[in-house]
Amino acid sequence: MEGEEESSAGAMIDEIYSNGGDAKRNRPIISGEALDIEAYASLYSGRTKITRLLFIADRCENRQMQMEAYRMAYDEIKKGENTQLYREVVQKIDGRLGPQYGLDLVWTESVERRADQRKEKLENELNAYRTNLIKESIRMGYNDFGDFYYAHGLLADAFKNYVRTRDYCTTSKHIIHMCLNAILVSIEMGQFTHVTSYVSKAEQTPEALDPVTVAKLRCAAGLAHLEAKKYKLAARKFLETGAELGNNYTEVIAPQDVATYGGLCALASFDRTELKNKVIDNLNFRNFLELVPEVRELIHDFYSSHYASCLDYLGNLKTNLLLDIHLHDHVEMLYNQIRHKALIQYTHPFVSVDLRMMANAFKTSVAGLEKELEALITDNQIQARIDSHNKILYARHADQRNATFQRVLQTGNEFDRDVRAMLLRANLLKHDYNLRASRKL
Repeated sequence: MEGEEESSAGAMIDEIYSNGGDAKRNRPIISGEALDIEAYASLYSGRTKITRLLFIADRCENRQMQMEAYRMAYDEIKKGENTQLYREVVQKIDGRLGPQYGLDLVWTESVERRADQRKEKLENELNAYRTNLIKESIRMGYNDFGDFYYAHGLLADAFKNYVRTRDYCTTSKHIIHMCLNAILVSIEMGQFTHVTSYVSKAEQTPEALDPVTVAKLRCAAGLAHLEAKKYKLAARKFLETGAELGNNYTEVIAPQDVATYGGLCALASFDRTELKNKVIDNLNFRNFLELVPEVRELIHDFYSSHYASCLDYLGNLKTNLLLDIHLHDHVEMLYNQIRHKALIQYTHPFVSVDLRMMANAFKTSVAGLEKELEALITDNQIQARIDSHNKILYARHADQRNATFQRVLQTGNEFDRDVRAMLLRANLLKHDYNLRASRKL
């Protein structure tokens, strides 16, 4: 019997220490390698590819990565017609990439000359359409103007022209097309209130929505909620995104982003039941998680209470997440919320917890852990008290028996009050009290 007790106690100790990610758990942890700029950029297309590269170049401290990002942005811009952005990038490069990445005046003058000619042609065509009052032609004219301004980086003018097509839309598909264009430009401008508005407008015409369009709208709504720091709503939208999205929305978001944004927002805002049902058992979202194994593993580690491994994954991902154009402002807040949830989840099953063992599980110092727990106790997120001398956390579990008696008494009092009120009303009606009172008046 003694041998059995010792082995079971040993197993329990091993399980507690396994939360600390000791040598017994040798699952490989991703390395904190520098972001592969070329592979990252290949996930995107259009204007967002350039803006993401420039964002990395502006934020990155690694000079080699910075120059690589500028070089790729320069090459990508020259495939388009945005001369203003081209000049800005040349100015930022400042000759550090050699003469072949300097200001190409011949190219800029050629592009601007063609742009003036194109604009004049579009204006003449639109005026002719408006004179003839052909709704479909006017819609296409404004749409062409929107495309023209978008290609040249004049996002406000592009948005105005896309929105003007609304008055000339004759079918549901036209409305969806207008909404998607307005959403695209609004995301580029950072106007996420417009994104929410046009997602709602598009969803009001369900008969014209195909699975790919629905997936695009879910992603756009998720980004809007993420920007507003509504992480639970953002997680739901990303989790609802269909696998049909594929690479059909690379001008805004990559499938890998859906997994990363959705996974981190879910970890920060979902409880264990929701995490199991809506993330881990979600066959649709699993397709996205397979593209980012690190996020998949950290979610499974969190749910399995392997917190040290989970926090290692988060630590390794952090540098690259801070270079993400949509997520960088939210990384610290999401990480804090995930860590707080892990601390709460760790302490919940126990009557008392040894802070030294817990500090080992979270790869932190006992003093640092005490401060974190103090904040959570003060915020009423953990019902416990700390024995600072013996370094033990004691849970303050409510007296379930007493609480049950109190609830029974309260229910009885409420029932007694309701019955008395019903009897009083019945007697008033029986004696025709209200009628007599009205006659006296």
